[in-house]
Order: sequence, then structure tokens, then C-alpha cells
Amino acid sequence: MNKVKKAIFLVAGMGTRFLPATKAQPKEMLPIVDKPVVQFLVEEAVASGIKEIIFVTGRGKRAIEDHFDYATELEQVLNRSGKKELIKTIREISDMAKFSYVRQKEPKGAGDALLCASHLIGNEPIAVFFGDDLIFSKTPCLAQMIKVFEKYQDPIIALETVPRKEISKYGVVKTLKIEQNIFEIKEIIEKPSIEKAPSNLAAVGRFILVPEILEEIKNLKPVNKEINLMVALNNFLKKRSVYGYQFIGKRFDCGSKIGFLKATVYYALNHPETKKDFKKYLNQINLKNN
Repeated sequence: MNKVKKAIFLVAGMGTRFLPATKAQPKEMLPIVDKPVVQFLVEEAVASGIKEIIFVTGRGKRAIEDHFDYATELEQVLNRSGKKELIKTIREISDMAKFSYVRQKEPKGAGDALLCASHLIGNEPIAVFFGDDLIFSKTPCLAQMIKVFEKYQDPIIALETVPRKEISKYGVVKTLKIEQNIFEIKEIIEKPSIEKAPSNLAAVGRFILVPEILEEIKNLKPVNKEINLMVALNNFLKKRSVYGYQFIGKRFDCGSKIGFLKATVYYALNHPETKKDFKKYLNQINLKNN
């Protein structure tokens, strides 16, 4: 049985929807209360049994590398201040996994980003994270998907039911239900109109891919200078099964302002240091507005 031991994070995007905040820092480093979005994603991967993390980054993304590296000078300052617990907290970030970094020289789509890291992927299955989708769940979303992969040994795409009015933002799937929460995907339609959408099940930012998909990607011709992963998956499913898994958990699109704000509120209401006072504050605002 092939085991999923590596995860690749596609974090080369420009973050234009968050300008000017992302002019000099990666959008993935924007904090949800006290932790950057990308750390939540890495923690999910590690909690799912991943040992090696590969980042595909772009220009201006150095802060991601620094965040997962040792911060010797900061540790010295904290040590002089007697803040031993904080030293332990920041050191644990660097020790979570083995980290590697590859640059995508220009934004040419998710397919191209995967090819940039193909020499690190090797001949084994790989988990793929997009940097915008934050999922809170009792069992990590990726761990749920790995369980399905271990049964079928074919690509797995995370699926979520989305409102019909938002369907045109997603890759929407035509499926055949196999068992509870598991579907065989027959077709993926990128950003369809409401009338042409085959369902309201959409692909979101978690995938488990097999190495053969890289060959499909290599055979694609760029469209508008981009190599589209969904096109490669559509071609692949004509030869071999691709499955969708409707995960259990709460997803936030942190690539949008409203999604980022919702994630911040959700996490703040569950954070041990903030939940009591923040809930009180929200109730006060609600009373004033009423």
C-alpha cells in the first residue's frame, strides 16, 4: 500500500485581493488571531501523519521560509526575558516537519507549480494544499482523506457543498456516489454557470494525487499562460478513477476578505485566551446595534 508522507503547499499567489496588506508580506502569513494561515495548514498536515513539507513559493514569499526556520536572535531575547514557554512555542514551529522550498518563477497555474516541485515529489503519492482554504475539524481534513486514499489508492479531491449562487467560483463535479461521503468523479467543470453546474459539490483546496498525474500535467498546453490542474485531472479520470470526499469540518476561504474575517471570528471564539472576552464584546456590539 502506498502511504502519503509528503505534502506540497502551493503558496506562490500574489494576494492581490488583500492589497495593500500583501504589498510586502505573503497573504499566507496574515494572522488569524495569533497564528498565520499557513501555520494552520502545516499543523493539519503534520497531525495527519505528514513528515515532509514542500512549499512552492514565489517572489516576495521569504517570510514563509523565515517563519518555519529557527529564530536564534529572537530566542536569545526571549531567554534573557525569562520567557521559556515562548521559546518552546516558536521552536516547535520549526521542528514540526522537514521543510523544502521551490520557487515558481512566474504565476503559471497550479499545474506548473506542481511541475516545479516534481523532483521532490518522486514516485509516491502527495497531498496538495492550496494556501487559502482553512478547515477546522475534530479529525484533520487531510487525515480523513488519507483514510479514503488508503482504501482506493486513487486520487482524492476534497469536496464541499456550496450555495448555488456561488457555484461559478469553483470547479464543480459530476459524481456517482460510492458510499457515505465518497463519490467517484465523472467530470470536473471549471466555474460553470448555475444552469450548467452538474451538482453543488465543489472541489476545495485539498487533494491527494498520484505521480502519474504529473505526466498528464506535462502533456498539457498552457491556456492563457497557465497549466490547469483540473484539466489534468479531467484527462486522468478518463483512464483511471478519481474520487471525491465530502469532508467533515468547517471551511473558510481565507483568500477573500469576508472569509478571512469569518475565520478570525470563529477561531477567536474558540481560542482559550480570547473566547470569553471576545464573545462578551460581540454581544455588546449586537446589543448596541439592536
